[in-house]
Amino acid sequence: MAQAIETIDVEVPVRTAYDQWTQFEEFPKFLDEVESITQTTPILTVWKVKVGPVEKTFEAEITEQHPDERVAWTSTGGEVDHAGVVTFHKLSDTETRVTVQIDWTTDGILEKLGAAIGSDGRAIKKDLANFKQYIESKGQADGAWRGDVQA
Repeated sequence: MAQAIETIDVEVPVRTAYDQWTQFEEFPKFLDEVESITQTTPILTVWKVKVGPVEKTFEAEITEQHPDERVAWTSTGGEVDHAGVVTFHKLSDTETRVTVQIDWTTDGILEKLGAAIGSDGRAIKKDLANFKQYIESKGQADGAWRGDVQA
């Protein structure tokens, strides 16, 4: 199983960063490989991603969600086997540290090679930089879901 952990500090309050992250259908605005996300229930999403020429679809279930602290998920069906968590850490009233950890099963030689040379970590780092630019330029979240999901 491959793993990537990346962190970025964003110049918005923790609530703003967290609230934006709960707006899954908005992810294509800052996650390069995400074509679309459809939230079918409060805890189930359907993802369509494209990495290079390869398109994949999968479902992800929110397994844990606590406002201003963390969102964890795992894939439940489709072409991608992975799980992850994003955590939010208040650095000050106007700055938040966002940390993403993703674990996944590589499928095929290209994915195994990509994991071995760290290209997945670089992609996550780039997506976090995109998130930073997106949320800092707006200064507010597109919406919010403040519910709590227990594992």
